[in-house]
Amino acid sequence: MDYAELPLPPALDGLVAAVWTLAGDQPGWVEHEATPDGCIELIHRSAGRSTWRRDQPEYFVTGLSERPIRFGFSGDARFTAIKLWPWAWHALGGAPCPSFADDWIPVSPDAPLTALMHGEPVANLTRALAGITPPPLGCAILASASVAELSQRTGLPHRRLQRIFARELGLAPRAYLRLLRFRAAMQDVQASADSLADTAAARGYADQAHMARDFRSLAGVPPSGARARARGPFL
Repeated sequence: MDYAELPLPPALDGLVAAVWTLAGDQPGWVEHEATPDGCIELIHRSAGRSTWRRDQPEYFVTGLSERPIRFGFSGDARFTAIKLWPWAWHALGGAPCPSFADDWIPVSPDAPLTALMHGEPVANLTRALAGITPPPLGCAILASASVAELSQRTGLPHRRLQRIFARELGLAPRAYLRLLRFRAAMQDVQASADSLADTAAARGYADQAHMARDFRSLAGVPPSGARARARGPFL
C-alpha cells in the first residue's frame, strides 16, 4: 500500500496529530492491523470498499481503542484521513468520545466534518480551527509521561483526573498516556536507526523488555517487527 502523511503547520500543533493518505496497490482483498495511538480518526474512503467488524460507508470516524484493529479493504481503495486529538474533535462538534470507543460511526456526507477532507485537508483544518487553541489540560496530557506528572502539571488530584478522562475520553488516564508513549515509540522505531534500548529509554520505558511488551500488546509485533513492516500506524 502507498501511505503518506502531509506536512502540518505549527498552527495545528496540539490539535491535529496527522493528515494521511493511503492507496491500495494490489489486487484482491488486503488486511492490515492499525495500531492505537490516542487519536480520533476522521476518514474518507474515496474508492473501493473497507470493513472493520462490518462494512464501512464512504465517510466514517474511528474512536479511541486500547488494542490493534484488524481491518480490511479492497485493493483499489483510496483513503484520506485526519487524526485529531480528542479535544480538537470535540471543538469541531464531534460526538462524545466514549460513545464510540473501540468502534466506528458513520458521518453524514453533507456534514461539515466531511468537508474537511475534500480538496486541501490541511488548509481546511487551518481555517476550521482558526482561533482555537489546545486546552490547558490537553497540552498537559501531551507533555506528561505519567499520571503523577499530569497531576503535578494541572494541579488536579488523581481521582478528579479519572472522572474527567472517563467523561471526555472513556479511558483511564494511565491507559491514555500509555497509548501516547507507544505512539511516540512507534514513530521513533520507524524514523530512527537508534538502538531499541535507546528508544525505550528516551520514551520513558523501564527497559527494552518493557517496551517490547507494549508493542506486542498494542501492535501485535515486537519493536523490530514494527521497524521492518510498519507504514505509519499500519502493519
